[in-house]
Amino acid sequence: MNVSRPTVHPVEAPPSMDAAQNGPRGRMKDLQGMPGTTGGLILRLSQFLFAVISVAVMATTSDFRTATAFCYLVLAAGLQSLWSLSLAFLDVYALLVKRSLRSHLVIRLFTIGDGIMSTLTFAAACASAGITVLIGNDLNKCAVNHCTRFETATAMAFMSWFAMSPSFLLNFWSLASH
Repeated sequence: MNVSRPTVHPVEAPPSMDAAQNGPRGRMKDLQGMPGTTGGLILRLSQFLFAVISVAVMATTSDFRTATAFCYLVLAAGLQSLWSLSLAFLDVYALLVKRSLRSHLVIRLFTIGDGIMSTLTFAAACASAGITVLIGNDLNKCAVNHCTRFETATAMAFMSWFAMSPSFLLNFWSLASH
């Protein structure tokens, strides 16, 4: 049986007119809020600031150890502050040396870390809010406890989570677009 086989000859593609007019296509620009950008640094510093305020306010009360949710808030906000500060240092380094933090491995690490930390912070803030409502509204023991400080620490933990959410979503979107 005599069957012919197709042969592929490499042929250079003619230059397209669109590329000549618009220039070569490049990589997508970094959006503000992504790692290594000024917006990302601002988000990281605000996460750090709110988490530190939450820990400081809660730690200055003498009876925060009476509720496990408040201890969990101190732990989660403390971890949040360390995570945000370390990534803020990376952002400062990237901005100073004008490097992009768009490596697939780095984005994956940031996304997983942001996801874990935002979940911990949100859960701790919700648990603390529940205990604060229980103490203030249901038990009417605000005169004995430091309800204002508990509410302030809980609000700062929520603010830290609100600052963490755009970081996580932008990192997740960047990871998905690779």
